[in-house]
Amino acid sequence: MNLIAAADQNWGIGYQGQLLCHVPADLRRFKELTCGKTVVMGRATLESLPGGRPLPQRRNIVLSSSLEPCGAAQGCQVAVDLPRLFEALSRYDSEDIFIIGGAQLYRDLLPYCRRAYITRLLAAYPADRHLPDLDQLSGWRLTSQSPLQRHGEISYRYCQYENAAPLALPKQPWLPQT
Repeated sequence: MNLIAAADQNWGIGYQGQLLCHVPADLRRFKELTCGKTVVMGRATLESLPGGRPLPQRRNIVLSSSLEPCGAAQGCQVAVDLPRLFEALSRYDSEDIFIIGGAQLYRDLLPYCRRAYITRLLAAYPADRHLPDLDQLSGWRLTSQSPLQRHGEISYRYCQYENAAPLALPKQPWLPQT
């Protein structure tokens, strides 16, 4: 599995339900990396998307205990808990799965991710949601970073991290097979 996020120098990823800043090139990169793939998000991340609608040209899976599994999130598959999410994800190639937020889902699924695509914003922003610091996490290492990029006053780099020992998704033989 993969994780994709934009994080500031303090690993902040969001503030009051929104991204920290708007970088069009980063949004294009997100689209290029995730189109045709499976994206996994929490309810609040779904609600923060344009119109609160699923991302087009992707298989959208939402982890939420408050959305109806069959309908409230039209165009999404809803998993009501982590075991059901793991069961849903087991149907897809893990290289084609991208975790796109929010903060709790990143924390829950980070151990299962092989790669993290991080846009590092080279400033500190007000943030109330954070990603774990991959530079300090055992097993994670920075494998590549782009030259410095700029959008107006915003400086950033595209960084790729790899997990030396990602966990395999748990098997759930107790769940009914669908």
